[in-house]
Amino acid sequence: MADSSDQSADPGVEVTRGEALPEQPVLLDPPASTNDRAIPPWLSRAIALAAGWVVLLFVTYWVLGRLHTLLIMELVAFFLSLAMEPAVDRLARRGWRRGSGTALVLGIVLVFSAVFLAAAGSIVVGQAGDLIDRAPRYVRDFERFVNDDLGIEFDADSIVRDLKRGNGGLSGNNSEIVSNAAKVALAVGRGLLYFVTVLIFAFYMTADGPRMRRVICSRLPRARQQVVLDTWEIAIDKTGGYLYSRGIQAVVSAMVTWAFLFILGVPYSLALGLWVGIVSQFIPTVGTYIAMVLPVVVALKESPAKALWVLAFLVLYQQFENYVLGPKVTKHSMNVHPALAIGTVFAGGLLLGGVGAILALPATAVIQAVISGYTTEREIIDAPLLEEPERTSRFQRIRSRFRRSRHPEPEATTDPD
Repeated sequence: MADSSDQSADPGVEVTRGEALPEQPVLLDPPASTNDRAIPPWLSRAIALAAGWVVLLFVTYWVLGRLHTLLIMELVAFFLSLAMEPAVDRLARRGWRRGSGTALVLGIVLVFSAVFLAAAGSIVVGQAGDLIDRAPRYVRDFERFVNDDLGIEFDADSIVRDLKRGNGGLSGNNSEIVSNAAKVALAVGRGLLYFVTVLIFAFYMTADGPRMRRVICSRLPRARQQVVLDTWEIAIDKTGGYLYSRGIQAVVSAMVTWAFLFILGVPYSLALGLWVGIVSQFIPTVGTYIAMVLPVVVALKESPAKALWVLAFLVLYQQFENYVLGPKVTKHSMNVHPALAIGTVFAGGLLLGGVGAILALPATAVIQAVISGYTTEREIIDAPLLEEPERTSRFQRIRSRFRRSRHPEPEATTDPD
């Protein structure tokens, strides 16, 4: 019979009678280390990095808000320099210094801008003066309409007397008039300052174009330098070609429209011709329809027949420009889908206002050309959704039915054998 001490012993240990069992060690949980309760080092670095990014984003947002106007002016100057670059390069190849060539091209741009602003100003001032001169007659026409057609008693003698005296809505406090004049003068001065700043930026970006590109490329690896120069060349080609072709079409459109309006006897024919030529060409997508409104309205004041003639002429000339003049003049096609063009124009307008709407189409063409140049075009599979359905006119369907009725196909005969 085994001793009870043998049963309590470890079965893996051989114990002889009379020997004491070895004392088993008591296993206790190790004491909690103070290092386990400390914050990991990576967490501290992550929190510091996140806080730094938050501060940097807030500072960037504040700086962009303060420099928003300056950045827009630099963007406009950059696109203007891209447009002037081909002409300045041609002058430089003929022996001109880049500074002199840039000044000449920029002077031509200024002359066209001044002519357009003068034409638009003459339209606005002339129409406003005409409205003021005819205001008493308009009030009398409204009085007759209210009294005769609506049956309401209305006396406009006092309003007509005030208009003839020059007091109708123009009198007011002298301090208010001075304040409004000061605000207008300040706005005009601010606009001139912005315009001059854009011209200075554009001049130096064009005159020092090669030097500026060398400075940029000197900070980049050779592979990146080629990418930057290729992108810059695409931007010059697209922007310059677009603006030059549009400028030629604008001159032709302005001259033809002016001649037609002059022959028809529409007032402000030269100013309206310049308006149609510039607005229809340099406002993407919707500029054509905007340019038609003002000549039709001015002609409508003369007679409804003249307004119809003007509208018909503008529509027909637009078709001539789209199918005859445009393809011959436009050597550098934008190749932008109409839906994409409309979307980018609205997006540019929402982001940067009128400037963004004007620059949206050249910028989209540049981005599209860069993507096409650095991506590979794949082979397209054969699928019904990728093919245009075969078109058959109604006349062709009727003719095929008539042929089948006159020459029916012989019925298949079975062999009796």
